[in-house]
Amino acid sequence: MTAPLDRIRVGSAPDSWGVWFPDDPQQVPWERFLDEVSEAGYSWIELGPYGYLPSDPARLTAEIDKRDLKVSAGTVFTGLHRGPSVWDATWEHVSEVAALTQAMGAKHLVVIPSFWRDDKTAEIIEPPELTAEQWAHLTKGMERLGHEVKETYGLDIVVHPHADTHIDTEDHVERFLDSTDSDLVNLCLDTGHYAYCGGDSVKLIETYGERIGYLHLKQVDPAILADVVKNEVPFGPAVQRGVMCEPPSGVPELEPVLVAAQRLGVDLFAIVEQDMYPCEPDKPLPIAVRTRKFLRSCGA
Repeated sequence: MTAPLDRIRVGSAPDSWGVWFPDDPQQVPWERFLDEVSEAGYSWIELGPYGYLPSDPARLTAEIDKRDLKVSAGTVFTGLHRGPSVWDATWEHVSEVAALTQAMGAKHLVVIPSFWRDDKTAEIIEPPELTAEQWAHLTKGMERLGHEVKETYGLDIVVHPHADTHIDTEDHVERFLDSTDSDLVNLCLDTGHYAYCGGDSVKLIETYGERIGYLHLKQVDPAILADVVKNEVPFGPAVQRGVMCEPPSGVPELEPVLVAAQRLGVDLFAIVEQDMYPCEPDKPLPIAVRTRKFLRSCGA
């Protein structure tokens, strides 16, 4: 019998239903996502791209309450490595999302750094490596964001290492953590993205445990990943090839990750995200049901 992972709170997200954008004809309607995520046995959800779910707090509260759902976090994209000139525009976007996240009773804001490669066209927009000055802008900007979000909205920011961004590989993640204040900035460890970029999630949890504030559960298909790396395939097309796969068929193994997280002795959200944009509308629900069953078998 697997020991219960009683500090892990499992949820899912619009991403597991193929949702990447606020409005897109290839995505399922938000009502269907809410119905199906509840039917699959999850009680926690993320907001997904701002504007996908209703942004009026009273309406959204009514919709999630009737499905016995609760919100764990909102998500924002930022380009803070570009320096103080982007702060005002960043804060305007963050404030919108943070206000709704706070209104829904959630405590976390997932912060994703901007892409250096366009996820639709694959065009390289910026160099993959930051200069020393850009690193300073990024780390100081994230600390400022963490402080302002906490002061204004009472939320903790958790920065999400992500493929095709400047916080991706083990070296970049460690440099980011070593350069930021743990009182202001912690990590949303996405097991799939970290594996995609060559990192070891269990090692990261065991080494930087006090900085792990949130988890995204995801796996990569090693065979597809090898081809993606070899041919330098951008993240968007890699997802369309199925690089992010249904657990437990990929890597990393999720049970050791969850056990390592449980050992930290703190309550952590573990939100399932299986990148599937775009996907057939009937595909997500059966996967979500099987994934929830699998996570229960791990004790979560």
